[in-house]
Amino acid sequence: MDPVSNPYAPGAGRPPAALVGREAQLTAWDVALRRVQAGRDAQSVVLYGLRGVGKTVLLSRFARLARERGWIAAQVEGRTGASLRDGVGEALHDDLVDLARPGVGKRVLKALRTALSFKASYDAAGTWTFGVDLNDADGGGADTGVFESDLGKLLRDLAGAAEDRGVGVAVLVDEAQDLPFDELIALCSIVHAANQRQDRLVLALAGLPSLPRKLAEAKSYAERLFSYHEVGPLADEDAAAALTSPAESEGVGWETSAVSLIVEAAVGYPYFLQQFGQDTWSVAGGSPVTQQDAQLGIAAGQLALDNGFFRIRWDRATAAEKDYLRAMAVDGDAGSSSGDIAARLGKKSRALGPVRANLIAKGLVYSPAYGVVAYTVPAMAEFVRRQRE
Repeated sequence: MDPVSNPYAPGAGRPPAALVGREAQLTAWDVALRRVQAGRDAQSVVLYGLRGVGKTVLLSRFARLARERGWIAAQVEGRTGASLRDGVGEALHDDLVDLARPGVGKRVLKALRTALSFKASYDAAGTWTFGVDLNDADGGGADTGVFESDLGKLLRDLAGAAEDRGVGVAVLVDEAQDLPFDELIALCSIVHAANQRQDRLVLALAGLPSLPRKLAEAKSYAERLFSYHEVGPLADEDAAAALTSPAESEGVGWETSAVSLIVEAAVGYPYFLQQFGQDTWSVAGGSPVTQQDAQLGIAAGQLALDNGFFRIRWDRATAAEKDYLRAMAVDGDAGSSSGDIAARLGKKSRALGPVRANLIAKGLVYSPAYGVVAYTVPAMAEFVRRQRE
């Protein structure tokens, strides 16, 4: 069929034509926005799950929903070795420009002056200008060099400006498990203080399944600050809808047996559904999509996943790290004891510590519990078992 009208879109963070099965997360975010906008406190939201389940897509939808309400929103990604300070500052720039209108109130001017000081905290040659006179404005002071103090001051003043406009401030952080520990502590402290003051501020954090544990280690009260939502595989009914609904919009139907075949092969993972859907569309001769089309599409899709989704992760590992990943594959995707891995490799657990740490740093594995490691992507164990020594 026509590749231009292919409605399936496998890719990192690319929104699917039909976002299904995530009603609970979207409702939690909508309630948080509406409560904050009404001057009430609200739990911020944490999304956690394996790679390829659609966390980034959800976070982007969260940001879109906030902006549709006129909110100030900053969407950033946590990266090992990178500062959240720079990311938040730059992500806010466009909204700050929109704030800077002639005749704005004192709280908006205060927020803009504070934003300039925050910019100076990470860019001494900062060139932001907003076209309004800030000489007599209050604000500033977000350039102490202490991350929690500076970001807290910025968000507090921005929340005041947002209140003047009847909206709020949303900060959304993807890959939050990669944030330095002190930044996680700072975020928890900032949102906790904002809740106590009933500032118009709400956070959304997304990351691997280890994120809730890391937040709990950062602050003992983190379980009460956030509403936690696991983003896992789609139920069969939702997975089927993710396949058929986009095709129906293009006037194309699916045979029931073809849908069932792909739903089973994808085991509910949105990325796999998009990949198999895209490749099945490519080989199908027309409507309806048949079971034979689905078989060919799954074969082509699996090859594409092996050469891309899985391969780029496998190739990042050293020879020693690949041995470690192979030892994990014995247990499938459920997770492996560090002691069992060491025994299979004929080494002591302590000797394998650096290998394990490197794999975690590369985002290939994570630790769901003390002494346990698991792959960060679904079906990785099967891929690893297919690799020759």
